[in-house]
Amino acid sequence: MINLPYHSLINIIENLNDGFYLVNCDKKIIYWNKAAENITGFTADEVVGRTCADNLLAHIDKNGKNLCTSSCPMSETIQTRNCHSQMVYLRHKQGFRIPVSVRTSPMVDENDEVIGGVELFTDISNFKANEQRISELKQLAFLDNLTQLGNRHYIEEKLIEQFAQKKRLNKSFGILLMDIDNFKSINDTYGHMIGDEILKSVAGTLINSSRSFDFYGRWGGEEFIGIVNNETLDEMKAMAERIRTLISQSYIIHNQKRLFVTVSIGATIALDDDTPKSLFSRSDKLLYQSKNEGKNLVSVG
Repeated sequence: MINLPYHSLINIIENLNDGFYLVNCDKKIIYWNKAAENITGFTADEVVGRTCADNLLAHIDKNGKNLCTSSCPMSETIQTRNCHSQMVYLRHKQGFRIPVSVRTSPMVDENDEVIGGVELFTDISNFKANEQRISELKQLAFLDNLTQLGNRHYIEEKLIEQFAQKKRLNKSFGILLMDIDNFKSINDTYGHMIGDEILKSVAGTLINSSRSFDFYGRWGGEEFIGIVNNETLDEMKAMAERIRTLISQSYIIHNQKRLFVTVSIGATIALDDDTPKSLFSRSDKLLYQSKNEGKNLVSVG
């Protein structure tokens, strides 16, 4: 076994691309590396000394279940001494959700007694692809500067392209039309700056939980749209429900309080006789069906 000097070990950990942190048996964070800062937006000063019970990263699974208060991979590892791996969605400091792959291992002392746990987590959100996408959109004036998503013109061009591929290659696609619930009330209550933070948080969740071959954009105001490839209607509903859940479990901090929002979604598949106008019209009707039935819902058709 190689016995590395302490400073060499720290240097290796600080240069990892993966987030790395240590907790004691009370799950108090005692170390937080640079990659953890970069992935989450939280600095070591903000995290070290806090406990998992503080729910700072607010880990959830794909169904929206809070893992910081139950079914915590780190707790299971400390209690059972077993390594654990899982895909979870952590909350970035700016409020949006990021999918990460986590691996936990027990930390033991020289007497083989468990004294805490180690977690490595990897950003699996297509970060580099998103950086390239933003650069390309800027060059083409297709970028919505506030949300860093494609703007309405970008989505209109993408829809024309998708219909051409459908006709030529029989390639299926559909759209998700999303609207933030009660957004006017948020602006009236908290002001437009907070409204902008909400828009950026929702957009961040869309960007970081999307597949590389799907396209998301800001349609206007508090409306967003996604162009989803190679999905059946049932698969689109499942995807829309996942997005709805992730957004509903995200939040921003304002005056030391958590502000949550929800979205209503209309999801539909492009038919052979559809045009961009008819496809959007159908998704718009489905969106307002979700609104009329109570909001924070997905309607498909």
